[in-house]
Amino acid sequence: MIIPIILILALGITVIFSSNEPLAIQQLIFASIGITGYFFIRWFDYRALSGYIKILYIVSIVLLFLTWFIGFETRGSMRWISLGPINIQTSEFAKPIMILTLAWFWSRHEASWRSIFKSGLYALPVFVLIFIQPDLGTSLTILAIWGGILLASNISYKKLLVFLVAAILIIPSTWFVMQPYQRERLISFASPQSDPQGIGFHAIQSTIAVGSGGIYGRGLGRGTQSRLQFLPEFRTDFIFAFIAEELGFIGSSIVLMLYAIILFFIFRIMSLSRNRFGELICVGVLSMIGLQIFINIGMNVGILPITGITLPLLSYGGSSLISVLFCLGLVASVAKYTSRKRSVESFSPIG
Repeated sequence: MIIPIILILALGITVIFSSNEPLAIQQLIFASIGITGYFFIRWFDYRALSGYIKILYIVSIVLLFLTWFIGFETRGSMRWISLGPINIQTSEFAKPIMILTLAWFWSRHEASWRSIFKSGLYALPVFVLIFIQPDLGTSLTILAIWGGILLASNISYKKLLVFLVAAILIIPSTWFVMQPYQRERLISFASPQSDPQGIGFHAIQSTIAVGSGGIYGRGLGRGTQSRLQFLPEFRTDFIFAFIAEELGFIGSSIVLMLYAIILFFIFRIMSLSRNRFGELICVGVLSMIGLQIFINIGMNVGILPITGITLPLLSYGGSSLISVLFCLGLVASVAKYTSRKRSVESFSPIG
């Protein structure tokens, strides 16, 4: 799994370098820290983490809560805490902890209504604290982690039907708790041409960038949408459109292929795991990365509303990059200790 990970990291650093060398160097440093963490977690037996999950969960809640008091505001959101020369986005580090917490919980409980309610109590404080920052993209990721692991907990079809009906009834009401800019993004998705210089600007420029790349792209450093500042946030939220413009359909297809390989490996490791805790960790990571890829690329090509959610391993940003690599390290640890167990069983005299 490390090969496609390295290739995506290299591609992301390269395209960022083509537009801003200092940011590319920072991304390289973030990637080095993340890869180091990946191999450390891979070496570490994930099963030993079960004894620290409650502490990690409390720490994540405290950090999210402290963000309101010692954090600083960026573009209308209170998401970051400054630790000397570096800034961390606390919500990003809540994601691997949420995966561990829910995987640990469901590895010890059956899918009864009581257990579903308890699992929701674990996820609710994290979801709310992130949602009110406001950070809709990360809060949706937390919801996807909870829902993905719940689906893998052998929940009955009747309970799933209840959740489906509840979602249909509740989702429209979220309009009233959204921030004004979040409502504008939904409106712009429905009709971007109604205000092309205002709320529809991001969606229109992104689709123009994707379409203008053609088959082979304009070449690194030659994209007009990004270079002339028409495409906003082209190193973070809209990096896929940036790649599509400069590397074309071929470059975009390579990105999708590498993501497909990573998701396949996660699914494969999940299916081979004989430990329920390890299996559910893989489900959580698969849900998290799969949702982020789907939403980010969907909004870049204009089939989903714009949401502030990064593209894993590609988008510029240290907290997001390190968080994703830590999660992939957990999957690698599951693979390592699953294969070790299978090897011991294969060579056992009584196996």
